[in-house]
Amino acid sequence: MAIQPGDNILYMKVGTHASEELADIIGRKRAEIEAEGMAFWGYGGNTCHPASMVRPFALGSTGPIVLAMQPMTSKHFAEPVRAEEYSEDGIKWRQIPEGINCVGSRYALLVDSLDEVDDVLDLSRTRVAVGPSLGKSGANYIQGRVDKACLEVTDESTGQPKIVEIKLRANLVAPHAVFLRN
Repeated sequence: MAIQPGDNILYMKVGTHASEELADIIGRKRAEIEAEGMAFWGYGGNTCHPASMVRPFALGSTGPIVLAMQPMTSKHFAEPVRAEEYSEDGIKWRQIPEGINCVGSRYALLVDSLDEVDDVLDLSRTRVAVGPSLGKSGANYIQGRVDKACLEVTDESTGQPKIVEIKLRANLVAPHAVFLRN
């Protein structure tokens, strides 16, 4: 299904992570969803911090949150160390299910699907949906080292089109985002 005005998306650039190629990550995550009913999609950085950004975005949204991913060339060479525990609040920790392998990440998004798509997103028709940059155009927000954001898709353009190719799509499930530790 194509991205439409009114959709709530978590936009993310994706690629090689912890020295693992994107195609291998996709295969592994699909196997985790098949075996466990969900996967942990690992990431880092504070622009989509689990407690201050992703969960408030999810709780304040009507309808589903879609993880819309744009493949990119990356050189993420963190050690592929498996996280052993996860936490919704950073206080109470639980074991990550044995069939889920989330490596080289501080945080994870919880997804119950992972589909290859051929879609486009005009970032000039999005706005930041939560946090200090609330209301800022997605086209102006996603630049430089900012590679992910909680966005609302709108009918109105905020300037020159900034088209990105969305090649992967996943559905976020509660609790949407968690902290990880080894």
